[in-house]
Amino acid sequence: PVRGPAGIAAAHLEARRCADALLALGRRGDGAGASELGFVGLLIGDARDVPGFLGGTLGPVLDYDERRGTALVQTLDAYFGSGGSLSRTAERLHIHVNTVSQRLDRISRLLGDDWQSPERALELQLALRLHRLSR
Repeated sequence: PVRGPAGIAAAHLEARRCADALLALGRRGDGAGASELGFVGLLIGDARDVPGFLGGTLGPVLDYDERRGTALVQTLDAYFGSGGSLSRTAERLHIHVNTVSQRLDRISRLLGDDWQSPERALELQLALRLHRLSR
């Protein structure tokens, strides 16, 4: 909660940074707080909510791995680390290419079909790195 003049000033400064970021991202007329701006929010927000960013970006995959004992996060990390090559991902993980394809299909169902778009891929790769660092 915002309390006192210092709190109000800090909230105003963060709101201003969010508005500037939205304009820089070509989102004129939109509204969003730092927590809704993905990795940009991590950079400009005062809270630096890394767990919130990880949950918002990788949450469904992390939860699936936790519940099922699978390695989707590891597969996603290897996929990006191999430049999106199915065969190099399979080699890196020592699994069959068909297994990589099946895992990526599951990731698509969990994250949505746009997870490989440049903007989402950037956020996912940053989240994967932060996840690795936080373990």
